[in-house]
Amino acid sequence: MSNETATLVKLSATEQAAAIKKGDVTSHELVEAHLKVIEAAEPSIKAFLKVSGDVALEQADAFDAKSAEDKAALPELAGVPIAIKDMIVTKGIETTAASKILEGWVPPYDATVIEKLKAAGMPILGKTNLDEFAQGSSTEHSAYQTTHNPWDTERVPGGSGGGSASAVAAFEAPLALGTDTGGSIRQPGALTGTVGVKPTYGGVSRYGAIAMASSLDQIGPVSRTVLDSALLQEIIGGHDKRDSTSIPEGPRPMVAAAREGAKRDLKGMKVGLIKELGGDGFQPGVEARFNEAVDKLKEMGAEVVEVSCPHIGYSLGAYYIIMPSEVSSNLARYDGMRYGLRVMPPTGVLQTAANMMAYTREAGFGDEVKRRIILGTYALSAGYYDAWYGSAQKVRTLIIEDFKKAFEKADVLVAPTSPSTAFKFGEKMDDPLAMYMNDIATIPANLAGMPAMSIPAGLSDDGLPVGFQFIAPQQRDEVMYKPAAALEAALEDGWNGPIWKDLKTPWLDGLGK
Repeated sequence: MSNETATLVKLSATEQAAAIKKGDVTSHELVEAHLKVIEAAEPSIKAFLKVSGDVALEQADAFDAKSAEDKAALPELAGVPIAIKDMIVTKGIETTAASKILEGWVPPYDATVIEKLKAAGMPILGKTNLDEFAQGSSTEHSAYQTTHNPWDTERVPGGSGGGSASAVAAFEAPLALGTDTGGSIRQPGALTGTVGVKPTYGGVSRYGAIAMASSLDQIGPVSRTVLDSALLQEIIGGHDKRDSTSIPEGPRPMVAAAREGAKRDLKGMKVGLIKELGGDGFQPGVEARFNEAVDKLKEMGAEVVEVSCPHIGYSLGAYYIIMPSEVSSNLARYDGMRYGLRVMPPTGVLQTAANMMAYTREAGFGDEVKRRIILGTYALSAGYYDAWYGSAQKVRTLIIEDFKKAFEKADVLVAPTSPSTAFKFGEKMDDPLAMYMNDIATIPANLAGMPAMSIPAGLSDDGLPVGFQFIAPQQRDEVMYKPAAALEAALEDGWNGPIWKDLKTPWLDGLGK
């Protein structure tokens, strides 16, 4: 099997699953192949905080030992390994949210999505890096390491889920889970040339997802193809009584929609071009690839109409009031009392609970987390609540209304995912506002609870990936899967296409072709 490692890991998750069903490969061999790539790639990519190789091999062996009848009853992706963003709790595997304040914490329970993956027979390769508590757009704010973009290891992979996106792009994992609060799955997807999906808010259980901003957070798939994401979302989606925001209805028919879209027939579909998401501030190469992709949608029979969402311009401001306010509330639990890091005051300082909390939080939280806690605490403080938080929630309502009106004119909305391609390390670290601008096109879907997806739309003039974003109505996730799969097929530069041959993978050299 060793001489086939590079060929094996370059298959899509769907193709890997088909190879298992045919008996060409076992789940154990698939896990072994990806562990070899992880070992070779990690010195330069640094996507993983924790590799759970022994656990993954045990899970693979348990799947391989099942009878043919039992295997047939499992979902299509059964036996295919997956990586998990370290914002999602995993029983028996250290979970840190990339923060020193949770260093060494081993959860005694699994998140609902992890339970579903285990029930589906999908081995867990490990936990991927992120900006601390998912707060950032470049994965430079991790307390442990900086993840590198496989397209150019001098550049960021996006954030906060840069670890999951880089792991999938570097062939360390065929699939991963991320969390998306303001674009943390889709923006890294755009910067690494992967498919990133934010399901409808409440469509996938948040039980066991470490809370950042509870009204915005959503777990979703990271993959190399649209069909892979559809198959994964159908596994992890569905109602969960342990999550009070969980939607009672089950997953939508996303796999069927993706397979229908692959036929490249979009006759009768109306695609809405969001007027406010483009032009100034968007890199010329990003605009060019976006416009070319829109032309492809037209060629396949889609009717393209321009729609206006006039309040979208205020979404960044509203988000950076609502999100830090919820961060301030959610991160209050990390106080050194119950679990995680505890730093006692030094000798000579009063040994009080308040001082212990202060020293613990000072040592345990990084600069970006502290910045957002302070901002959120201020926005929620007496005398400012109505002026800041209350006003931001009103703007959020206006954005939701904008989307409702836009969906009266179009079935699905489109926009670039990120205003630029991957930027170099350190380029925006000293300018938080410039960093926040990376999420300008992704945040509106989170504020409105809409499902959204980023797919690769080729390479910009600088040779780096560009993301194309679809946004669908609430609880209609399947609506975006059809045109996304159609565009992926029409561009002919998916992971088997000519453009992606530009991705150099020296870590695969020597592992076989």
